[in-house]
Amino acid sequence: MVNGDPITDFDVEQRTKLDFLSTHKASSRQEVLNELIEQKLKIKEAKKFGVDPSGSDIDQAYSEMSSRMHITADQLSKSLEAQGIRPETLKARIKSDMVWTSLVRGRYKERLQVGEKDVDAAVKAEGGDAAQQADAFQYSMQPVVLIMPRGSSPALIEAKHKEAESLRSRVQSCDEANSYFKSLPNAAIRDTVVKTSADIPPTLRKMLDDTPIGHLTPPEVTKQGIEMVVLCGRKPTTVDTPKKKEMRDKLYAKKYETTSNNYLQEVRKEAMIEYR
Repeated sequence: MVNGDPITDFDVEQRTKLDFLSTHKASSRQEVLNELIEQKLKIKEAKKFGVDPSGSDIDQAYSEMSSRMHITADQLSKSLEAQGIRPETLKARIKSDMVWTSLVRGRYKERLQVGEKDVDAAVKAEGGDAAQQADAFQYSMQPVVLIMPRGSSPALIEAKHKEAESLRSRVQSCDEANSYFKSLPNAAIRDTVVKTSADIPPTLRKMLDDTPIGHLTPPEVTKQGIEMVVLCGRKPTTVDTPKKKEMRDKLYAKKYETTSNNYLQEVRKEAMIEYR
């Protein structure tokens, strides 16, 4: 019993199966009990501060998780059920993680801040130097797309791909890209986006570094159609680098983990936990 709320043998059995499916390791009964106790404590504490997502919010998070696994929410549910796990077991874990993250970040926002001096010092401690700084750029770019309906035939996809390659050979500047894509039917060009090397995945970063200013990146087939990016500008920056972002994320994660664990221990001390 956790503050009068029961944890049943069925709950323990379900969570044990879910943990094994997630980690491929067998958890002890006490480990599973601790997880379920903390799950209930997190949800109740968050609710006390008004953090209480609706069922549709949880369903959306569940659907987003399935998308990252490249399957639908229904397929995820069927996969869980085939392992003897109710989808609600996973949704309960998703809910506790969601509300706790929101609560900790909201209540301890200032404590979790990472100073740039700390980031710089940590980078230097790991051997960061000017050469790493020089590898960082600020990119100005405009995403473009040749729109295709879903379920387009391979022939149409190939034709659009050839059209995209033809445009790549003709476009020499952002002005030309705007002129072409605004006049083309079933095409679109979005507003300029400015990002640093730290904001961009390594694969896209290399693609942008290999693309001349004013030209288009290689075409990529997506749900929207054939997508490319026209590179409008690229200049060195020391504002942020991939290494600094990595270190900032690492320092933040460490602060978050310490703060979260301390907070949870406080909540647990105040709770009425009864074993029967």
